[in-house]
Amino acid sequence: MVKPFWIFGIDRTVQNIVGAGEYGLFYSLFNFSLLLNIILDFGITNFNNREISRHSQLLPKYFSNIISVKILLAFAYGLICFVGALSLGYDGRQIYLLSLLVLNQFIASFILYLRSNLSGLQFFKTDSVLSVLDRFLMIIICSLLIWGNLFNKHFSIEWFIYAQTLSYSITFAITFMLLLIKVGYIKVQFDIIFVVTILKQSYPYALLILLMSLYSRVDTVMLERMLTNGKVESGIYAQAFRIVDAANMLPFLFAGLLLPMFSRMIKNREPIQPLVGFSFVLLFIPSFAISSTCIVYREDLMQLLYHQHATESSILLGILMVSFLMISINYIFGTLLTANGSIKQLNYISFLGVIISLIINIILIPHYKSVGSAIANLLTQIIVAIFQVIIAYRIFQFKISIDKLSPFLIYIPITIGFSILFKLFLPNWVLGFSCSIVTAFALGLVFRIFRFRELLTIIKE
Repeated sequence: MVKPFWIFGIDRTVQNIVGAGEYGLFYSLFNFSLLLNIILDFGITNFNNREISRHSQLLPKYFSNIISVKILLAFAYGLICFVGALSLGYDGRQIYLLSLLVLNQFIASFILYLRSNLSGLQFFKTDSVLSVLDRFLMIIICSLLIWGNLFNKHFSIEWFIYAQTLSYSITFAITFMLLLIKVGYIKVQFDIIFVVTILKQSYPYALLILLMSLYSRVDTVMLERMLTNGKVESGIYAQAFRIVDAANMLPFLFAGLLLPMFSRMIKNREPIQPLVGFSFVLLFIPSFAISSTCIVYREDLMQLLYHQHATESSILLGILMVSFLMISINYIFGTLLTANGSIKQLNYISFLGVIISLIINIILIPHYKSVGSAIANLLTQIIVAIFQVIIAYRIFQFKISIDKLSPFLIYIPITIGFSILFKLFLPNWVLGFSCSIVTAFALGLVFRIFRFRELLTIIKE
């Protein structure tokens, strides 16, 4: 509930206030800071969560050692970011904004690590509150700055970043105090054997996250750097991608549920295909309903949300919502391969994704600008999805039935047809949008693609 309000209530409003150019500059710098974010963590958070949940008595020892490691990683991350920024030709203001965003990434990474200790100790309610505390504080602070008339100055993108820094800092202080009560004391140590052991176990996962970040986020950085009006083009891209980001919560949460289920079934040598098939259907129906409806009503959505560049961003939305479908598929099969421990194969696929993304962006951006980046994103996600499905098919020896596929071939065009009819004949687009979503779910039941009985069976198991 917090994230959608944050995305459409605050983040969108900030872009409308500061303009596409200023927000586009922030967006490209923010994505640049995210590209190398894994250096801050290097898989330590997941390792720590797993170990503390198994051996809670080791928390003081792990905590004391990992703090020093996190600080060293922070210096490495900051150094690499600034060297990269200078090599890309960032100027004084861009370096200043980037330095704030790098600081924010460090605080956010440390918060995630502190929360991993609390969740490892089974304090799930506390962890769930802390997981949204920074965004909740951002909503309050930005609301005061935007609508509270506290200052007689125009809202700037710097204020937005300052608010983020303050929110992260407060969340960090609260989380640290809560954990300090549990730990009792802190003694910073540096055990080289301990550090090497962690890094050896976590580096394949860290590499995977790095490669996935690169092919998912590099496009806006390239837009801003390669074009004379790159800041504006990056802002237009951000307008369209904001809806994809909001929709992405669905497959992201779904993947979090699937990972332990896949892991348990693979370990117990249980048949995995029924769950893969059902999870695909369970995720495909809402993902297709959202993407197809957003494509048909893309101009209306953009006109509702934004004051500038609505027409341009509506074109991007049509492309990126198809990309969202591919992302949903990647969440299922990527999660399955992760549960199977097929990290090497996933790294190869992700490396291919990075190469494809860079090449297509370099070719298309000079001619098609933000549309070229959207096309590059779509083609990259399609290729990544194809290779993940092929590898999963070979590893698990899946059997594909024509009878299972034929309902989709009927369902997809009919669902799109209904959306177009609602668009043409219903005078209120909001009513048509709602009817399209509902109809997409109803047709899933009519064509027996989705069955409630199977859902109940999975829940019982």
